[in-house]
Amino acid sequence: MNFPKNISNCCTPLLSSFIKPDETAQIAAIFRVLGEPARLQLLSLIANQATGEACVCELTEPLGLSQPTVSHHLKVLYEAGLLQKERRGTWIYYRIVPERIKALQSALALP
Repeated sequence: MNFPKNISNCCTPLLSSFIKPDETAQIAAIFRVLGEPARLQLLSLIANQATGEACVCELTEPLGLSQPTVSHHLKVLYEAGLLQKERRGTWIYYRIVPERIKALQSALALP
């Protein structure tokens, strides 16, 4: 087969930029965290709250999951840097970290 010597000139690049090697492991880890459907639902539920935040007590019923399971998923999202948390008495309120979501969007941004 005859391949062009410089393949990069044959096509228009799809991405406005590519993910830098030092960022790939971090971004891949976040996508692995988001590979669990319940975690995607949690992010969506929190993002769509009028106050922009929610506690476990507000999230168990819509997901149909137990409180310990929801708490586990929130912990994983928090540890991945996708959520912030604030303790108020016995409850912990979670909110999205917009910069982390924007980083995921820009990693796959089209020109």
